[in-house]
Amino acid sequence: MKIALVGYGKMGHMLELCAKKDGHEVVATIDTFAPDASCKVAEGDVEAIVRAVKSSGAEGIIEFTHPSAVIANVKALLPLGLPLVVGTTGWNDKHAEIAEYAKSVGGTIMTAGNFSIGVNMFYKIVEEAAKIMSEYKEYDVATWEAHHNQKADSPSGTALEIARRVMNGYTSKTEIVTDAFHERPKANQLHVSSTRCGNIPGTHKVFFDGTADTIELTHTARSREGFAEGAVKCLDKLNNAIKTGKLAKGALYSWNDLF
Repeated sequence: MKIALVGYGKMGHMLELCAKKDGHEVVATIDTFAPDASCKVAEGDVEAIVRAVKSSGAEGIIEFTHPSAVIANVKALLPLGLPLVVGTTGWNDKHAEIAEYAKSVGGTIMTAGNFSIGVNMFYKIVEEAAKIMSEYKEYDVATWEAHHNQKADSPSGTALEIARRVMNGYTSKTEIVTDAFHERPKANQLHVSSTRCGNIPGTHKVFFDGTADTIELTHTARSREGFAEGAVKCLDKLNNAIKTGKLAKGALYSWNDLF
């Protein structure tokens, strides 16, 4: 498959390595700042991005840029009709809007808070654990995540998805709190805290804390490779699903739709 990468930072470089390892051809690397990108574009120039993708002959696109740029990029790229996988996080509040836009232009997009296979298995483990632990009222629950100091959003998309999975089990938790508390937390509040430091690829924890003990579930990423490998596999599966008619064009899809 011929792939265009929109965003050629650390993740973009890892995406290129993983794509080539899986037998794909990276036909364009597009970025505003990366000196080794095959196509340099001015910040916010989505028309230049579209031209670069068109001229590359790409059959699919992976977008991994910045929360401030992702919506404009997606809206510019979707009308091309190419399968689009978006790894940028921090735009959950725009999912409904983009789903409607994809439908209107016939574009196909897939996104996830995290593309790591291990993380997506972790979601299922957390959700099942939350259902079990919610029966024991002496246990409270909270989550914490840590990432490198270059990450632009906080909490991470993964942390928010973990929180949603916890709340599926703990029906008593109805509000996610990501800020510091300046008073005692209410019983319905689920605290999601974040740390940004150094070069941490990503660590996520869920705590079930009772009067006698604490249970911790932890996922620790060793590198960005797991995220990149997952994103490449998602693009390949999305492309095949469209070709075979398993999935229809003109929609926003999630991890569960592909796996």
